[in-house]
Amino acid sequence: MGAASGDGIRILRAADRAATVWKNGGGVTREIAAWPEGAGMDDFGWRVSLAEVGADGPFSAFPGIARTLTLAEGAGMDLTVAGVRRLVDERFAPQDFPGDEPTDCLLLAGPVVNFNVMYRRDAVQAQTAVVRGALALAVPPGGHLLVTALEGPAVLEHPADRTDLLPYDAALLTGPLDDCRVRTTGRAAVVRFGPAAASTSASDQF
Repeated sequence: MGAASGDGIRILRAADRAATVWKNGGGVTREIAAWPEGAGMDDFGWRVSLAEVGADGPFSAFPGIARTLTLAEGAGMDLTVAGVRRLVDERFAPQDFPGDEPTDCLLLAGPVVNFNVMYRRDAVQAQTAVVRGALALAVPPGGHLLVTALEGPAVLEHPADRTDLLPYDAALLTGPLDDCRVRTTGRAAVVRFGPAAASTSASDQF
């Protein structure tokens, strides 16, 4: 999945990712990380990717999957999800919607790149935030946290070292882990994963 940078931290470089065609053939995706490691499209607990959408058309449907989509590049999309219109035209603003409902996409003004988080709703919960500046990071035992530089570079600081993340580079943190921090003058996505049964207040999410 990428180069290790210390206990509990794995660096996932954008340059190492292969492009694969969407399940329905309508676009291209580059997987950033998935759990369990090595899981395919039919058996992941969670999966994070960058999706390049170059044409209008339907999204692939994934039974039992919830999705958080963040517009990273482009003017945006006019989506229809289960018959309800969802306008996605603000960059770096995560939007949640079901991944198993029929979803049609109309591009507003040319191709887009989406930061896409999918997770199996009966087993996993996921919270996605896009930050700038500095944010302290802590991961409980057995938990996972993914940091991805979306706009400009970012720096992951931890007691043993610091790691520079170029645009679309990522770091996967596996708990227990604390005393880490991400810094960026651009935008970085921070995705926290945990078991679906866990009860987490908004103040505890990040």
